[in-house]
Amino acid sequence: MAALDTDTGIRRVCVVGAGVMGAGIAAQVANAGVRVLLLDILPKSGDDRDAVAKAAVARALKTDPAPFMSPAAAKLVEPGNIEDDLGKVVECDWIIEVIVERLELKQALYRRLEAVRRPGTPISSNTSTIPLAQLVDGLPESLSRDFMITHFFNPPRYMRLLELVAGPATDPALVDRVSRFCDLALGKTVVRAHDTPGFIANRIGTYWMQQAVNAAMDQGLSVEEADAVLGRPFGIPKTGVFGLLDLVGLDLMPHINASMKASLPAGDAFLETLRDSPLLTRMIAEGNTGRKGRGGFYRLNREAGKIKESIGLVTGEYEPSRTASLPSALSRDPAALIASTDRYGHYAWTVMGATLAYAASLVPAIADDIVSVDAAMRLGFNWKQGPFELLDALGPEAVARRLEAEGRPVPPVLRTVGTGRFYKVENGRTLFLGVDGEYVPIERPPGVLLLDDIKCRSEPLLRNGSAALWDIGDGVACFEFTSKMNAIDEHTLKLLDKSIDLVKQRYKALVVYTDATNFSAGANLGLALFACNIAAWGEIEKLVSGGQRTYKALKYAPFPVVSAPAGLALGGGCEILLHSDAVQAHAESYVGLVECGVGLVPGWGGCGEMIARWVASPGMPKGPMPAVAKVFEIVSTARMAKSATEARSLGFLRETDRITMNRDRLLFEARARALSLVDGYSAPKPPEFRLPGAGGRMAMKLAAEGFHRQGVATDHDLVVAGNLAEVLSGGEADLMDVVTEKQMLALERTAFMRLIRTGPTLDRIEHTLETGKPLRN
Repeated sequence: MAALDTDTGIRRVCVVGAGVMGAGIAAQVANAGVRVLLLDILPKSGDDRDAVAKAAVARALKTDPAPFMSPAAAKLVEPGNIEDDLGKVVECDWIIEVIVERLELKQALYRRLEAVRRPGTPISSNTSTIPLAQLVDGLPESLSRDFMITHFFNPPRYMRLLELVAGPATDPALVDRVSRFCDLALGKTVVRAHDTPGFIANRIGTYWMQQAVNAAMDQGLSVEEADAVLGRPFGIPKTGVFGLLDLVGLDLMPHINASMKASLPAGDAFLETLRDSPLLTRMIAEGNTGRKGRGGFYRLNREAGKIKESIGLVTGEYEPSRTASLPSALSRDPAALIASTDRYGHYAWTVMGATLAYAASLVPAIADDIVSVDAAMRLGFNWKQGPFELLDALGPEAVARRLEAEGRPVPPVLRTVGTGRFYKVENGRTLFLGVDGEYVPIERPPGVLLLDDIKCRSEPLLRNGSAALWDIGDGVACFEFTSKMNAIDEHTLKLLDKSIDLVKQRYKALVVYTDATNFSAGANLGLALFACNIAAWGEIEKLVSGGQRTYKALKYAPFPVVSAPAGLALGGGCEILLHSDAVQAHAESYVGLVECGVGLVPGWGGCGEMIARWVASPGMPKGPMPAVAKVFEIVSTARMAKSATEARSLGFLRETDRITMNRDRLLFEARARALSLVDGYSAPKPPEFRLPGAGGRMAMKLAAEGFHRQGVATDHDLVVAGNLAEVLSGGEADLMDVVTEKQMLALERTAFMRLIRTGPTLDRIEHTLETGKPLRN
């Protein structure tokens, strides 16, 4: 396996413009460990000439969701101003302009940057509305050669899409350098877009939103009904369209629409969606601009006790929000929904039929291929499927026939596909329909390995309803969770046992990974609650003890195990990481032993593993109490790391564990990490613990009681903390005793079973399952 060249030559980046987007981009560059020069204008008053940029960094450190992955990353950002510090640009390897969307101001800045930057340094704009041709018009040829558009999506840390636009004069080598940096260091999926209004995602996504609002008003749907129709059935986030408009801000839409109106050619279907709306005009004037204002289409009426309200699209008045739901058959089948003759089917076809037809009409004008368009909509608007993938789900021929029957134009690409599909699988490879009518294989960049691709060309080695085992090449197997939220149940554990036996016989190493959004939300609490309700205590204890045996079998297997989490890795999911030889974590991994939040303690070995890590941590004071106190602090408060970097600081990851910025590269890098451990591998030795005993247990209980007196901890928090303290202190052991790993597991199991029989713990589990939020009882 050839090593991947990851050097892009970009060591320092300058971001000009410290607004929300500029500060967010600077933060993500710093998250990658790269130094940033963040410049803005001089403040209107005060002595600190860097105040604007400094304030932007300070705001970013307080923002939720956080732009920075750690406070340490913020220290890589150097604030400055464009009057005193523009000369420092000569030290930078990439310059990103993120100032106000006014052409004359941008060009004036480019001329100043041209005078100070090193020749050949790439310079890009984050514009979302101004064509590249206009940005470089009249500027020196040397700047045009080094210029491109890099359109980040907000918030830059969390949105994986980056649209990159190059001009006819742009140096291809510079484009490749910036693209690789955005991919490898910033974790972006870089989609090459053409220099057209709105590029890809905003062109289609804004059309979709406009069409949805207009049709809902015309057809008399409530905002809840519209969001129900356009959400789950089409794999669109549950915010739907009106919730999304509240999120991005209603006041942004007039600016986008004005820009699109000014730049789109006459006859473009987008222009037909633009209309004056007295309701929207009034909402913006009154400050009802969405979540950043006083509410938008939805709001919380705090005067009425935080009642959720929505605005009537006909009446213009707020009323208590009413849940809207579709018949179950329609909510799961978009083809059945748009074929339905009821008002919901009519609305779905009006919006999605028009949107998909519009998207199809734009290829190849906005991008070279349909793959780029689908990726842009999946990553820029969080659709589960892009427009052409949705067309395949609906049937391209059926959509074309319906458009034709209604006297509407059928895009050429829809005529080209005919009775076929835009995507198909042949000989284990996914092909897509090119604009020339020929099918072309989807080519992954070097270093990208997707489990979905493995599934196209092979069958699982093992499988049941909760997990699967795959051969991912080079002698490595991959264990995949497949249940809802990848929750772990007895079937998961059984397949993991079988997988360990099979890997012993036939493979070099094992990776634990899933392509799903979340690694694992932990144990299946729904099944646990059901067992409690029928008093099947023996079955619950069997699951706990079985999980302990399986996790230790994973830890002491005669081959290296690498876990590769992304998204949530909680409870039992976190304990999988703790029992692995190494972790290759996606940067956006949210890790924690959160059992105390549902009234339990970690039951699959997490307590002992955490103590062992903190005892071995450099700088940890010696003696039995410091490491135990640290673990008690983290676990009793159900602390969840909000990034892989924070997970490392909390001990969920080791210093030797690695972080991958780009989600699509995670499995490849995890496999490489596993292979690097094969030569000379030997399983770890079981740890022995010296724990603080009764004195330590009392100290931990006193700390919890102090929080209880302050009103921070609840009555049941004290009960849970007391049980956790008993486990961490070693139970009946004293300072002189050696506590084995087996004894630690017994302590965990006893405390877990004691707590799960209590009413308050069952109330917490039930509340969490119903609401997704912890119960403070």
